[in-house]
This record gives sequence, C-alpha cells and structure tokens, in this order.
Amino acid sequence: MKTLFLIPARGGSKGVPGKNIKSLGGKPLINYAIDAVKPLTAIENICVSTDAEDIKAVVEANGVNVPFIRPAYLAEDNSGTYEVCLHAIEFYEKQGRFFDVLVILQPTSPFRTTENIREALQSYSKELDMVVSVKETKSNPYTVLFEENNEGFLVKSKQGNFIRRQDCPQVWEYNGAIYVINIESLKRSPLNQFKKIKKYIMSEAASVDIDTPLDWEFTEFLLSKKTFL
Repeated sequence: MKTLFLIPARGGSKGVPGKNIKSLGGKPLINYAIDAVKPLTAIENICVSTDAEDIKAVVEANGVNVPFIRPAYLAEDNSGTYEVCLHAIEFYEKQGRFFDVLVILQPTSPFRTTENIREALQSYSKELDMVVSVKETKSNPYTVLFEENNEGFLVKSKQGNFIRRQDCPQVWEYNGAIYVINIESLKRSPLNQFKKIKKYIMSEAASVDIDTPLDWEFTEFLLSKKTFL
C-alpha cells in the first residue's frame, strides 16, 4: 500500500506561541515527528502542510521538502484537520501520485517513536477506516465522569452495575499521536464519522501532547527524567 505521511503544522499557536519550531531538548519540536518517520519511508512521501515560511525553513533544514504553502483559509483557528488532509491528497493526485493510506503525525506528540508508527501501520488493513493511537483514560465514564440531568443533579456519564473500579470496562482516549487512515474512507466522510476503527495502545508518557505552557513544562521534565520514556 502506498502511504503518505502528513505532518500538519500551522504557524499560529495561542497556547504556546511558535511551538512547532520552538526548541525542545535542543531541537525544534516539529523535528521529533520528522525524525521519527524518516526511517520508514522515502523523503518524497513525507508532507509537511504549513502556512508559515519559518516552519518551512526549519523543515527543509532537516532535509524534508515542503511541497506547498497551505492556503490561508486552511490555517485559521477554526480550520479542520479533515480539510487539511483532503487538500494534501488532492495536491499529490493532481501531480499523478495516488496513495492508499494517510498517516497523520501531529508535531505536538514528541515522544511518539519510529517503532510506534511502524506498529500502528502493521495493525492497519484495507478493510478498516482507521487505526488510531490511544492511551487508557483515567477519566472513566463509569466512575469519575458525570453529567447534569434535567433536574440539575449529577449522574454518571455511563451507567453500569459495577462495584469496584477495577471491574469497569477499559476506556480508551485518543492521544493525538498517530492516525493511520484509509484514504477512500476519508474521501467519503470525515474522521468523526468513521465506524471501522482499531486502536493502537501507547503508554501514558509516550502519549504526551503539547497544547499549553504547562504541557511544555511537563514535557521538558520528562526529557530530564529519561527513565519515564
């Protein structure tokens, strides 16, 4: 199967300004994603979709060509990943390059490894819509998640007759690190409408996702304590 590896990297970031190229452990954040995928494919199969010239410069300094600058309408706060994916796929198809699988690698997951990506790909088959990386969530809807009912009282988000927390079903949370997507499925519907989804489990430390300054500080802490990784 022909696979396109997409690293979406918008220039604007309100949580951590300039985070995609901010130095983490001595190298730009986006280079963690690039370095993880390089051993798995040819450079021409790696697409960094960005609207920012400074990100483009950093990526190309790491040996990866940026094939286009993302249009402004795909770089706004409310721009969706779905549209960004379709734009990249259409760009290559216009050049006569057709892919079967799209792998999305967010730059904000620096501890995702080459082996993680390889294993997620090995879990994929063409009968699926997607393989997605997950971690076991601490926010189990059978135990600690509650919603308000019509009377204003809290009720458990998911009902079940479980006595002990350990007896509750395992619940998984997308960690944002790896999405292995059937391109034909993507052309039919966005990710949130997929039905045939399989999980790829990652550890809590490997699942770190940087969105806020606190996330950044925690990530730097983990880098300083390599026993966690």
